[in-house]
Amino acid sequence: MNDRDTPRRPREEEPEGIGARIREFRAIRDFSLAELGRRAHVSTGHLSRIESGDRPATPAVVAAVARALGVSVSVLHGQPYIQTLQRDQLDRLTTPISTALDDWDIPPSADDPVPRSLGELHAEVARLEGRRARAEFIEIATGLPGLLAEINARALMHDRPGRDRERAAWLQAEAARTVYVVGRQIGYLDLARLALARMAVAARDSGDPRQVAIERWDRAQLLADAARPDRGVALVEQALRDLEDDGERPTRAVRGALHLKAAVLSSRRGDTVTADDWLGEANNIAVRTGETRDYGLVFGPVNVAIHSMAAASDRDQYGKALEKAVKVRLPEDYPPARAGHYWVDRARAEAWTAHHEEALESLYQARRIAPQQTRYHPGVRETVATLLRARQRAADRLRDFAQWSGV
Repeated sequence: MNDRDTPRRPREEEPEGIGARIREFRAIRDFSLAELGRRAHVSTGHLSRIESGDRPATPAVVAAVARALGVSVSVLHGQPYIQTLQRDQLDRLTTPISTALDDWDIPPSADDPVPRSLGELHAEVARLEGRRARAEFIEIATGLPGLLAEINARALMHDRPGRDRERAAWLQAEAARTVYVVGRQIGYLDLARLALARMAVAARDSGDPRQVAIERWDRAQLLADAARPDRGVALVEQALRDLEDDGERPTRAVRGALHLKAAVLSSRRGDTVTADDWLGEANNIAVRTGETRDYGLVFGPVNVAIHSMAAASDRDQYGKALEKAVKVRLPEDYPPARAGHYWVDRARAEAWTAHHEEALESLYQARRIAPQQTRYHPGVRETVATLLRARQRAADRLRDFAQWSGV
């Protein structure tokens, strides 16, 4: 990216972004720029420009800096966004969900209602998966405690080995994964970790090796959030060894998703060659599977293209990312959560190639498609801050979006 592509900073007070938080934690640790650069293997000049908001912080740099500062990636992004959570009243819903996970293996009391049948609970979990695809976090969180209690009670009723026991465990794994998705999206990583710990146990009892692989797929992301992408890649590799290609489309889709996860995490390690290899293999799998929605995962040629676009941005190649973005054609029935991620990634590329109006329009498009996800996406806040720094005076439409997103 050349200098004329760098957004111009205003003279007035600037919005806080990841650069300001890096500077804050650097001061807390009593690190000079040179010391932090030495520990993170990032040049002092590069860090200085990130701290001042003149250069974006790629995921690889964020992971390296977080590791050097001894904090998680989510902390540098400013998560959880407490004020936004309080406005949406999501903060009051996390404790009942956590309590339901704590009660995982405790039998219900005599006056608790009889849980619904496995078939009815399966239908409810399927509806939950639909809400997950639409990123309806508030609606999901509202119903999760009661549903978890029912599924857990039903699992305790089917405590002998057999098909019903496996069905109940499968439902536990899916419900726990939904908790993970919500917890991570809103920045409650302790809740997300607890949910995956429960999912790991249930997945092993479900008789479904794909569930075991999906839990590892998610846990690899948490390792990346903890600035340990190398361990995340190792976990993905273990999942691929254990989940053999049986020729069935769902299995191949899960394996393809694992390849995409490894590509993302390899990029965060700064290993672009290996990341490209993972992307290439994912594309080969996608050609065979076509577009899939199995297990609530979105895998296929379109998602591979979206990851390729994001990978270019992660390498500070925003012009190349934008070229890839404009070629993507989202299917009309594409899940809103995944489509929303596409528009957020596209907005980042547009912002850092000085296409500011287009970037704002992409952010609004993400908001229209998946409003709750967009509101809590750390990339959205960084892009909005970038757009605000690029103007001496922000237009009403940008100020309105900034206020809505909590910047």
